Formats: sequence, structure tokens, C-alpha cells
Amino acid sequence: MFFLIFSPMILIVDDKPDNIFSLKSLLTLHKFDVDTAGSGEEALKKILGNSYSLIILDVQMPGMDGFEVAESLLGFGRSKDTPIIFLSAVNTNKEFITKGYLSGAADYVTKPVDPDILLLKVRTFHKLAEQTHELKKIQVSLRNEIDLRVQAQNEQTESIQELRAVMESLPQIAFTINKNGEIEYVNEKWFEYSEQKSVFPVHHPNDNNVWRDWEQSFSKGVEFCNEIRIRRVNTKKYTYYLLKIIPIRQNGSITKWVGTFTDIHRQKTLNDILEHRVKQRTKDLVLKNKELAMSNHELQQFAWVASHDLKEPLRKIQTFNYLVKDKYLDQDSDAALYLSRAIKSSKRMSELIDNLLQYSRLSAVPVFEKVELGVILQEILSDLELTIKEKKATVKSGDLPTLEAVPSQIRQVFQNLVSNSLKFARENVAPVITISSEYLFEKYSEAAVADPGPYCRITVSDNGIGFDEKFRDRIFVIFQRLNTRDTHEGTGIGLAITKKIIERHHGTITAKSKENEGTSFIITLPLKNSH
Repeated sequence: MFFLIFSPMILIVDDKPDNIFSLKSLLTLHKFDVDTAGSGEEALKKILGNSYSLIILDVQMPGMDGFEVAESLLGFGRSKDTPIIFLSAVNTNKEFITKGYLSGAADYVTKPVDPDILLLKVRTFHKLAEQTHELKKIQVSLRNEIDLRVQAQNEQTESIQELRAVMESLPQIAFTINKNGEIEYVNEKWFEYSEQKSVFPVHHPNDNNVWRDWEQSFSKGVEFCNEIRIRRVNTKKYTYYLLKIIPIRQNGSITKWVGTFTDIHRQKTLNDILEHRVKQRTKDLVLKNKELAMSNHELQQFAWVASHDLKEPLRKIQTFNYLVKDKYLDQDSDAALYLSRAIKSSKRMSELIDNLLQYSRLSAVPVFEKVELGVILQEILSDLELTIKEKKATVKSGDLPTLEAVPSQIRQVFQNLVSNSLKFARENVAPVITISSEYLFEKYSEAAVADPGPYCRITVSDNGIGFDEKFRDRIFVIFQRLNTRDTHEGTGIGLAITKKIIERHHGTITAKSKENEGTSFIITLPLKNSH
């Protein structure tokens, strides 16, 4: 809002220069700023362009006299409140003075002027003018403040009306709470669960903790969210709702809270049914696992007994075959050949039974311990020393890691792979077997090298007969063979055992090969294992 800047200047209006000079000198001497006008017309022109704290106005002037000037100022809004002191040397009677006051004068002084009296009056009116100006400024500020508050109140009212309109359109139960914790507003859906606006819906007895939690959130001034069951008024049945109450802040202080109840009964009921089914299914699975564990145990016992019972007659068959061959068939080469084949078949069957027993034992819970693979490999090479010399094979090995494993099983892996490389060598080509290792960051065969890393990659390569890679998955299946028994001996279980052991150690195994160029078995294993 606009208002004029206050000016402490005093305007002296008189048609006589001597009077103006004497009054101006008096006031200037006492530190007042003074402006002058020699006629009523000039005074009006100056008053139109300036604001004065006081006007000292001579009554008797040619043209427009003092009374006419004062009356003109009464209709001029900007200066109508400027105090006027009339000066006059004549007409001091009561009626004349009264006319001066009616024209708008604040005081009336007769000539000759008493300087002290005049100064006293000037100081008083000047001070009053300053105070009046300050009061106007305060009035303007108050008016502005009132306007701002009215505007804010109107905006707040509009916001509240918009909020209530939104809350009425919501499918949820909606309400507001004032800063004292009292319910201010509720939408129509509220009354489906409460008969009174000021009373929260009845909740399930087991949900008393929800309201205790809400009271803590209210005292801390933080958002609240929890599930609660509330009772419908007409059916008296409890329904699951999600209660959410958030604080509304203005200038850092909470002015109110806005809350909603969202119906989650269907989801909650379905979740309860699902949880019940999951618990039942888990219970069934636990029972089945126990039954399966029992079956596995019985199967292992059966496998051990069966292998023992099968191997006993095999040993007798082999023993008697050797006796017959050595004692009675020295002269009959054909009979000796047939019997040698029978001995060989019984030996292969004995190996098959041993391998089946080993395969069945892999289902037992493994017990991991620290194993130095380099030590394991040296033990295997020592066991295969005669075969290695016989085949004129070369075995190259780098540094192998120490990891958590089942020693007997990881030994079986290396024994199977090295034995395979010796067994499937090319004719008239000395076997060359290379065993290397690298640390990895991830557990897959093509992972990038990372030293140190949580996994290791072990590669067992040879220069043997190899195979077509389209059969890569087949070689790890039990009893699957890519070569006939006539060309290469074996039971078809070794690589299946190897794969199962690696998987029990939470690792992977794959192979790369080309016919007549050799094979590489690639194993990835974690350095640390847990049950």
C-alpha cells in the first residue's frame, strides 16, 4: 500500500516579505526547515506538490485570503490533516476566530506575534504531525497485515474445502485430526464404522497395541502406518484396514494430521490362507524330507549289502576261473581264451559294483574340511605311477589352491579325470596331461580371472582322442559311453560320479574337446563351503 514520505518542512504563507523573513529567521534559528509562499494561490500550488508538517497562514492577503486557502485544503485529501496556524492583526473577536477554526485551523495567533508562544505552538504541532505520520504508517502496516491474514485465511479455507472434497471422493475412510489430537473432520464412509464423528471406530481387542503405537507417533510428530481390524456398525464384523496418519506442517510446526483407513481385508484374508497353505506344505515337505532321508539311508544300506552279497560270489567265480585256467587249460588255448574273457567280465562287473556303491554314497551329507589339492594330486600320481610309466605319459601341474572340500570325494574327482586322460590316449601318442588353476570373482567357467577371488577354476587337459562336443552333456550321464568296451575299458559311471561330487561341492564342471585333438575338463569351485 502506498503512502507519502513524511517531510518535517513548515510552510509560511504571507503577502508581506518582512513578515516572512522574520518568521523564517525565527524558525530556522531553531532548526526547522522552512518553505514560503507570498500568496494563497502560490501556497496551494506548493501544497499540491509537497507534504508539510505545519502551515502558518496569514488571514489577510490580497486575492485568496487565509480562510479560502484553508477551506480549499479541506477538500484536498493529501493535506487535509495538515495543521494550520492562522496569523491575523485584526478581527480578534470571538466570531472571527470561530470562523478560522471552522475553516480548518488548528490554532489562531494574533499579531504582533510573541516568538516564544509561536515556537511553543510550532513545536507542539510539529511533534503532533510526526506522531500522526507514525500512526498512519502503523495503520498502513496493520491494514496490510490484515489484508495478508484475510488472504491467507481465504486460501486456507479454499485448501480445506478442496481437501474435504478430495476426502469425500476417496474410497477409503478419511479424517483429519487437529494439533491437540482431536478429530476435526470425517468423510461419509467414516459412519459405516463409527456412529459419532468424534469417536474412532471400535477396534479388535487384540489390536490395542496399534493405538499405543499411534500415541507414540503423535507425541514424536512422525508418520504412522499399521494394520488394524475395525468393526462395521451394521454387521458388527471386524474388517482388516491399513491405518495411515501423516502430519501436515506449516512453517515447521504441525497444524493438523490427515489419516485414512484403506480396506485390505481381501488381501489379508488371501495372505492368511496362503500362509496357512505354505505352513501346511512346509510341514508336508519336512515330513517327505524325513521319509526321503530314511529311504536314502535304507537305499545306502541296501546298496552296501547288495554290493557285498554280489561281490562275494564274483570273487569265488574269479578265483575258481584262475584255478581252472592255470591247472587244467595249459594245452587248450581256445578254452584258456574263453576263460580269460570270463575272468575279465567278472572283474569289470566287480568294478561296476564298486562304482555304483560310490555313487550311492554321494547322497550322504558332506563334511567339509580344508584340503590342499596339490597334495591330493601327488597322492593320485603316486598311485598311478605304474600306468603313467607304462603309457610314457607326462603330467604337468602348476600351483593348486587350498579349499574346503570332502577329501575322499575331491580325490575321486582328480583320480577319475587323470585316469580318463590315460585311458583315452591316442594310439602311438604319449599322453600329455596338464593341470592348472586360476582364481575367479564369479562361479562360471568363462569368468574373468581375479586374484584373489572367492572361486577357483581348475582345468585338466590332455592330448587324447577327444570327442564331438555335441555329446558334451551325454558324457556326464550315468552308464553313457561314447566308445565301445572293446576299444576302451570302463563302466560309464566315472564322469557321472565326478559331476555329482562337484555339484555337492557347489561347483560346476564342463568340457571342451575336438576329435583327435584332446579334451579339457573345466571345474569351478568355491574356496569356502558350508553345509
